[in-house]
Amino acid sequence: MSTPKYLECNLCGHQQPYEPFIPAVCNQCESQWFEARYDYDAFKREILRGLPNRPSNMWRYQDILPLNNAAALDLYPAGGTPLWLSHRFAPDLGHGSVFIKDERYGPTSSFKDRQAAGAVAAMLENGIKEAVIASTGNAAVAYAAACARAGIKLWVFMTSLVPQEKLREAALFGAEVIRVSGNYDQTKQIAAQFAQRRNLLLDRGAASIPAREAMKTIAYEIVEQMGWHAPDWYIQAVSGGLGPLGVYSGFKELFDMGLINKIPKLAIIQAAGCAPMVNAFKAGKDVADAIIPETSIIILSTGDPGKMYTYLWKLTQQFGGVMESVTDAEAFNAMRNLAKSEGMAVEPATAVAFAGTEKLIRNGTIKADEKVVVNCTGHTFPVEKHVLGDQWAVDVHLSKDQSPAPREGLLAALENLDEKTTTVLLVDDNSDDALLIRRLLEGRKAYRVYHAKDGWEGLAMARQKLPDLIVSDLTMPGMDGFGLVEELKLDPRTKNIPVVVVSAKDITEAERKRLNGHIQAVYQKGSLPTRKFVDQMIHVIEESGDVQEREHVA
Repeated sequence: MSTPKYLECNLCGHQQPYEPFIPAVCNQCESQWFEARYDYDAFKREILRGLPNRPSNMWRYQDILPLNNAAALDLYPAGGTPLWLSHRFAPDLGHGSVFIKDERYGPTSSFKDRQAAGAVAAMLENGIKEAVIASTGNAAVAYAAACARAGIKLWVFMTSLVPQEKLREAALFGAEVIRVSGNYDQTKQIAAQFAQRRNLLLDRGAASIPAREAMKTIAYEIVEQMGWHAPDWYIQAVSGGLGPLGVYSGFKELFDMGLINKIPKLAIIQAAGCAPMVNAFKAGKDVADAIIPETSIIILSTGDPGKMYTYLWKLTQQFGGVMESVTDAEAFNAMRNLAKSEGMAVEPATAVAFAGTEKLIRNGTIKADEKVVVNCTGHTFPVEKHVLGDQWAVDVHLSKDQSPAPREGLLAALENLDEKTTTVLLVDDNSDDALLIRRLLEGRKAYRVYHAKDGWEGLAMARQKLPDLIVSDLTMPGMDGFGLVEELKLDPRTKNIPVVVVSAKDITEAERKRLNGHIQAVYQKGSLPTRKFVDQMIHVIEESGDVQEREHVA
């Protein structure tokens, strides 16, 4: 058992119980900066024993992660990434002690795999079946992969400026991708309202205890890999700031347990076109002003860091550190230098950290005798574009120039999005019948319609897509409609999806009894004109939505 004993406010010291997925706000000072507290004495004894029989990934440190019984879960294997000593990149700058924490070795080649693993494990443990996330890229892909393994349906909201390869990669893992033509802060806003309207869990990034706690395993690995010693500097490129905030929880825990004798200085690096934290730091302010991003490195385009900056600023004041920015051109140059000197291909967001390292070494901020760890946050590879069909994303248009959308525009977009994200699954071995229904449906409403050619394919698609309505033929080769309905009702994820069945033959009384209580309606092919049948399907969808709304209100 490793559920936190309590949460402790980092500003006033107030203690209160930990509740998963409920945004933690201090009952005394209303801060949202909490540290989870565990049984550190017991964990230290395990560390001193050498952590016997532990996996070589982030679950090695499960004693200080917020899960009741991690051993009982089939956990996503993130973490356990190597720590390399730079042989040419840093020595060429006159520095011989720069280490690279290579997070490219995660399941989706990003340090966000840790965040996703921690958050999705907590979802799994708490019975969450469907969730929403807003992301600038890597987190979406990591969550999509982790949710695929856990059997959780994921809605991913990303700005349309995110490279298409990352959007497609999230879709490849089965996530429902919503592409927003607005900036990242607008994307977060519409994701939050979508989750609220559908009564779904919204992953809150840095405000999520499981997500943030997962990041501290980076600190534990670094210290263990350096022989239970801490570096002098920890360097990371940031957008919203979740990563280093979580990492420093780990360094502080290790220090408090007496396992390291210092906490590293923190270097936060941002792209110059989106550097609200750096601007505030250099102005000597503890609050950052929001800006409109102007960088081609979209993954780092959080224009409003909110309180995350203040929390990170306090870390630099407490333990030492700096915030610095680099231009896109400097980042791209560092990317080339790293590839040529260390044989490491990284994405532009990662290259920002290395460009910042170059800058801090050259200007003397980092001394020649100091040990430095740079977080190589990741490199995600493009997926094969032809794997996916033409319905892998839904577009939502808020603004053309990244300016804030008016409230009425946001509401209109949400209403349109409700329609666009309504899905219908047709299960019919007669492709002509399915095509006719599909065209009529799509002509009436902006629904997304999927077609499965038999019961087995229909069952697999139902489990992955969790559609709003399933229309199935009864007589099909292999698994027929009766078997499909029975399998759907046995699965907790699909048992509440309304099912309409159609049959080309008369249905016997025994067959009706077999279907009774499991389906919404039954029709005989030809008993209704196709257009009227489609109207009935739309009525079932809308009636089902009204019932869900009433349940949510109740």
